[in-house]
Amino acid sequence: MLGVTIICLGKLKEKYLRDASDEYSKRLSAFCKLNIVELTPEKLSDNPSQKEIENALQTEAKKITEKIPKGAYIYSLCIEGKQVSSEELSAEIENVGVAGTSSIVFIIGSSFGLSDEIKRMSNKKLSMSKMTFPHQLARIMLLEQIYRAVQISAGTKYHK
Repeated sequence: MLGVTIICLGKLKEKYLRDASDEYSKRLSAFCKLNIVELTPEKLSDNPSQKEIENALQTEAKKITEKIPKGAYIYSLCIEGKQVSSEELSAEIENVGVAGTSSIVFIIGSSFGLSDEIKRMSNKKLSMSKMTFPHQLARIMLLEQIYRAVQISAGTKYHK
């Protein structure tokens, strides 16, 4: 069974978001071994300098790197990433599994994004949209798209 890890900075604060995450996690359990890793983002001043932001991103990168399973196919979610359709994501996930990779990782950074180091180590950079979404909502959207991807691969009516 394919292992899917979502590494994210921050916790889901609102109950309705936790409920949505729990629901998609339950649905995905039939298709993959899902692991959601919540890391604490670095605390920054109210008006951080570029250097302070870079230092925080580097510290977060170390935390993220420690949680990536060996040999995993890595997707970084970032604004400069490629936008793909649900069908394209489904095909990619399927192809990664067929190629013999047993683990996929999706990384959602903090409000200042991800370090260049994390982006460089990624196999692919994804963007959910040109619009900006809260990181907590992005996690739910990602879970839904992973669920949709496995449903497309299974040929179910969910995608319609």
